[in-house]
Amino acid sequence: MVKQQTLRNSFLLEGIGLHTGVYAKIKFNPAPENHGYKIMRTDLPGTPIIDALAEHVMSTERGTVLNVDGIQVGTIEHAMAALYACEIDNCLIEVDAPEFPILDGSAILYLKSIKEVGTHIQNADRKYFDFPRKKFKVMDPQTGSSLQMIPSQDYGIQCDISFDSPLLKKQSAKLDSLQEFAKEIASARTFVFVREIQTLIQHNLIKGGDLDNAIVVYDSVIPQDEYDKIADLMGVERRDATKVGYIMNKPLLYTNEPARHKLLDVMGDLALVGGFIKGRIIANRPGHKINNQLARAIRKYYIETVEEKEKKRREKARAKKVAAAPAVSNFYWNCP
Repeated sequence: MVKQQTLRNSFLLEGIGLHTGVYAKIKFNPAPENHGYKIMRTDLPGTPIIDALAEHVMSTERGTVLNVDGIQVGTIEHAMAALYACEIDNCLIEVDAPEFPILDGSAILYLKSIKEVGTHIQNADRKYFDFPRKKFKVMDPQTGSSLQMIPSQDYGIQCDISFDSPLLKKQSAKLDSLQEFAKEIASARTFVFVREIQTLIQHNLIKGGDLDNAIVVYDSVIPQDEYDKIADLMGVERRDATKVGYIMNKPLLYTNEPARHKLLDVMGDLALVGGFIKGRIIANRPGHKINNQLARAIRKYYIETVEEKEKKRREKARAKKVAAAPAVSNFYWNCP
């Protein structure tokens, strides 16, 4: 059996939150066996802890947000993907803000930090979600999105995306093993269309977004005054509205970088199942909402079948042990 792992040492990162715009310090710590991923809000009274599990996701609008008893923390998916890819089973994450820092918009800095501190092998066996005869599929008829998990002894993801955009129509990305994540997926950045920005700001989102932590797609010409207004809202330099293209400061790392980032998000959101998946994921136009639906479906089935079966097995073994125990008679010696 494969053994569980945790971090060998702690590490600290800091930066601004993509949606809240709040500066955050985040610390990743070793954790004991069977601990899983837990997040501590160190800025709140009592330093409450949230289990990073699929059923605790309360919002999926442009990011994954956990909420337990009114305590929440958001944009966790990039860090979760990095932990999962590095095969970390147990980690306590301390953060002093309601959102993880976006850093450069990818998972690469999380991944590099994990690699730098190293991992520690523990004694307990790893928890696997292994269903040799069970397929899972979730669909959203309104968006055309679908995700499915096909049984396999190998983990992998096939991700296909499509948009009504002359610059970003259809793209695909794939991951055939966790070992490919560092080279092929970790550095892929989140992305946004310029035409979405005003609406996102109106929804109190992307307060910390800029041209350094996201791929920004300007795919259709808009009036110069409107383009200037968006630039001012984002706090970036004004540009010529007649020139369409990718307008972030750092050019694309890959021609299909958006698809690679969507794959990264799928991995991070599915890391909330609470263990390691044995299966191949096929994602068509994925998003945080449908990613979470698949993670919930997997967890629900696991709890209702595997955990319940294990519970009954233990109860049966306990009852058999009690029944097999020799009867004890009470007797007294007769003393002269």
